[in-house]
Amino acid sequence: GYSSGSGQLAPDCFGSSLGWQRGLGNWDGLAKAFAQRQNMALVQESGSTSWRATAAAARLQPAAGPLPPGEPWLYVGHRSATGATAHWHPPVLWLGLGCERHTRQAVLEAVVEESLASAGLAAAAVAGVASLDRKGNEAGLLELCQHHQWPLKVFTAAQLAAIPVPNGSLIVARQVGTPSVAEAAALAAAGTSAQLLVPKTVVRGERASGAATCAVALATNPWAPGRGALDLVGSGPGALDQLTPAARSALAAATTWVGYGPYLNRLEPLRFPHQLRLDGVLGKEQERCATALALACQGQRVALISSGDSGIYGLAGPALACWLDLPEQERPDFAVHPGISALQMAAARLGGPLMHDFCVISLSDKLTPWATIRQRLQAAALGDFVVALYNPRSKERVRQLQEARRILLAERSGSTPVAICRQLARPEERITLTTLAALESNMVDMLTLVLVGNRQTRRQDSWLLTPRGYGMDRTVKSG
Repeated sequence: GYSSGSGQLAPDCFGSSLGWQRGLGNWDGLAKAFAQRQNMALVQESGSTSWRATAAAARLQPAAGPLPPGEPWLYVGHRSATGATAHWHPPVLWLGLGCERHTRQAVLEAVVEESLASAGLAAAAVAGVASLDRKGNEAGLLELCQHHQWPLKVFTAAQLAAIPVPNGSLIVARQVGTPSVAEAAALAAAGTSAQLLVPKTVVRGERASGAATCAVALATNPWAPGRGALDLVGSGPGALDQLTPAARSALAAATTWVGYGPYLNRLEPLRFPHQLRLDGVLGKEQERCATALALACQGQRVALISSGDSGIYGLAGPALACWLDLPEQERPDFAVHPGISALQMAAARLGGPLMHDFCVISLSDKLTPWATIRQRLQAAALGDFVVALYNPRSKERVRQLQEARRILLAERSGSTPVAICRQLARPEERITLTTLAALESNMVDMLTLVLVGNRQTRRQDSWLLTPRGYGMDRTVKSG
């Protein structure tokens, strides 16, 4: 949806990346007028407006007044025909359907068509179908949804009965336990602040082919998880030349970037003008995951960005937990694109410190009790692991590193090599080599990785080597 040559959105295809469907219009004429830099007005009636904040959308801004006659303009919304040159339709309409047992698909098609046409609504703006749970196995209803590729949401009678509707029926309530199926189901699926655009319409088929009711509700937020994707991107240590090809591709394909501001700043040279950037706050990781997942459920491809590797103390875990909480049919695509971790970068800078068994332990007790961290440190010391310590210190935490040092000293020599690695692969990079006995808390901060060798780790000059055998017993003297 982006014209890289002009740095502008391509009006005839940008909506696809937002999960929208193209509607009626002279698309060729619209694209031609845009290419000729003609003035072009925009009228957006529904769907997310966040895309308008991107640099590439500068020429597609809402009309400030009456539309000039004869000039091309673009409509974004749920109506089918507005007089616009072309139409984009966000998935914001929910069809509430009720039917008699064994109602045929043709009857359901007819009631849907009549309901949409009565209000000038676009079928391309339909997000899905909703009904009573006992209707979830109706063949005609399932065939309708399959034919149009509309997802089906079902609700219990109690859930529907709790929703105020204008046309409830006591007869229906006695039969199925709720005074409304069509209207209540449409409003329930459309969610908070939904509007009922079309009250229930009834269509009866001929020759005992059944009867159906339909109502249409407008949702505040689009919903098209089948068109969306959530990509967890590990951005590596920060230098763009350390970004993996898979991570770079995921960033390029995304409509929206979500992440902690300083991490996004390092990637800014790669962001296209059409890509929206949403900066999060440190400590609000759960909120970032929820924001990214909500956008993906709207039909967008979203890059949720961590530094290092998303799967190592990153956002892959909390994002996956949120994603798994959704019903399976409501999940967008989900993928994790690994990045180079601080541990890997440190190993590369130091040469060969991880040639034998090693472990990674975070000293932050914000989410893990210190007693548990202490047990892990004791086990690592007893097992003679090379130990990588993440989050060694913060403004509030200063004692943990010294206790970790004490625990490790109980099982290995004070001369054990230690590497203090700060801001790896960034302009501020600094690596300090010291020993376990000399390690102090004032030597580190939250941007530091501390790598503690095992009993066999040796230092020579600026290199660390942990032998593993394989003919590596040639003596490497400690420096």
